[in-house]
Amino acid sequence: MKFRLKVFGLHLLTSTVVLSLTLGTLYLGWYHWPGWYLADASHVVVVMAGVDVVIGPTLTLIIANANKPRRELRRDLSMIVAAQLIALIYGATQLWDGRPLYYAFSENVLQMIQAYDIGPGELKIARAQHAPLVPHWYSLPRWIWAPLPADPTERERIVSSAVHGGDDVISMPRYYKQWEQGLPALRTQLKKVDEVGYFTLSQKKALKQLMRDRGLATDQSDAIPLTGRGPPLLAVIDPVSLKIKAIIKST
Repeated sequence: MKFRLKVFGLHLLTSTVVLSLTLGTLYLGWYHWPGWYLADASHVVVVMAGVDVVIGPTLTLIIANANKPRRELRRDLSMIVAAQLIALIYGATQLWDGRPLYYAFSENVLQMIQAYDIGPGELKIARAQHAPLVPHWYSLPRWIWAPLPADPTERERIVSSAVHGGDDVISMPRYYKQWEQGLPALRTQLKKVDEVGYFTLSQKKALKQLMRDRGLATDQSDAIPLTGRGPPLLAVIDPVSLKIKAIIKST
């Protein structure tokens, strides 16, 4: 039993360290608040943790036997580790492909843009046009403005595409502009919490209480939704300086 526990402990420690380093790097680089929440990445992490720090070490505890031939033990452990590596690589790839690249103000909402939201064709166009905010593999999350183009024909084409489930302007880096350039337009879209869409009445009540708890006023036009794959958040923005004061979840 002592041998089993020793091998189990070593396996659990190694698996935990590797998983922690992988998730920690992704979190600190791309998924820090509010990225992790908006990307709804928890289900991928649960699978990775389930295989790498629960199932893998548990199987090791079961099969580890001091009386088993070392060659057979190494073979069994190798199979377990291989399954863990597959789960780790799969999960890390999913998180990498979905890493947050931008938080964009577009029209009347803030939206998180993930890596897989931008197709290779759009990247090629943006790079050919030398777009200043085109993403690279090493790009970290940035706040930007993604307005519709001024050309009415192109504008109509993009709106029609978005309505029918196609590409929207937020997935077209060629149109991205600096965050500061969009602040005047952002000011016009700020609303009181009760007027903001995306939230139920009970959620708005909870949001206002959370704002009061933080010393934020609830009776002025300073709020706008921040959306992503997960449940929406409420961004509270100073209507004068237009600096983000808080990003709050409803529950």
